[in-house]
Amino acid sequence: MVTTSRRFKIAMLLDGKGGARNLTDGEVDAWTETDGVLWVDVNQNDPLGSEWLEHQSGLDPNVASILLTGETRPRSVAEANSLVVILRGINMNPGAVPDDMIAIRMSLQKHRIVTSHRRKALSLDDLQGELVAGKGPKTPGEFLVDLTVCLSERIESAIENIEQMIDELDTSMSGGNIEEIRAKLGIVRRQAAAIRRHLAPQREALDRIARSNAAMLSDDEAFDLREIADHVIRQVEDLDLVRENALVTQEELMNRVALEQNSRMYLLSIVAAVFLPQTFVTGVLGMNVAGLPGTENPKGFLYSAILMALCLVGLVSYFRWRKWL
Repeated sequence: MVTTSRRFKIAMLLDGKGGARNLTDGEVDAWTETDGVLWVDVNQNDPLGSEWLEHQSGLDPNVASILLTGETRPRSVAEANSLVVILRGINMNPGAVPDDMIAIRMSLQKHRIVTSHRRKALSLDDLQGELVAGKGPKTPGEFLVDLTVCLSERIESAIENIEQMIDELDTSMSGGNIEEIRAKLGIVRRQAAAIRRHLAPQREALDRIARSNAAMLSDDEAFDLREIADHVIRQVEDLDLVRENALVTQEELMNRVALEQNSRMYLLSIVAAVFLPQTFVTGVLGMNVAGLPGTENPKGFLYSAILMALCLVGLVSYFRWRKWL
């Protein structure tokens, strides 16, 4: 979606009814609180946008520093008339892996929303599309709720994909390639651990906002944030279960490897035991010393072969009697 702004990825004026219109740089500079709720989104990799955030946005220097910071864990800071929130979402960009989560930073005031990010955030694009369609958020508080819902839905989808991968690995355990299963299992465990590492503090950040009594949040919006925080708890529990299932799958995989190795070693041991008497006989008869029996007898080889065959039959019969074969 194209905007006329050069400094901002998104610059929109909310109409308070679920819709919005795009703004130019000049209209953003001329904006006042009486015009309505302003939403500007800045790409931190854009020097013009970073310059605006740091020197022209009018934000507190500490807030601007948070919006421009590098990778950080989810957290929230609530003040009387503003909220500063950092949330994490699944990186859905082409070529990205689910555990490579993106950070969305935002400053929410009664009449202005400022968001920033380093990589493309599809959840913000979704909100922009809803506003263009007239079905978007009407207030900064509702904006926060809608954004967290979008992030949570994509996280939920990623967790479901991880659970499906675990189920497929369990199904392929009986006849699948061990090295391939082991590699996929390592990927699944890393993804689950990386997503969980950000979800736990994200739940704390949302819960802190919901209980902060911020002036810009209505009772309904605070309630929705608490519900989303509870949903994040369930997602964390699902990831814990995924990690447990992955450990069980890994143990089964190691048991299968151990059984296969034991089976091979058992077979080699049986073969070695079966041929041990023959090796002994050939070793004795092959000694280069005088007095060996049968050296002058034309049927000596036949007798040696019969002796080795009898040893073989006797040993195999003994193994079968002991149920080793």
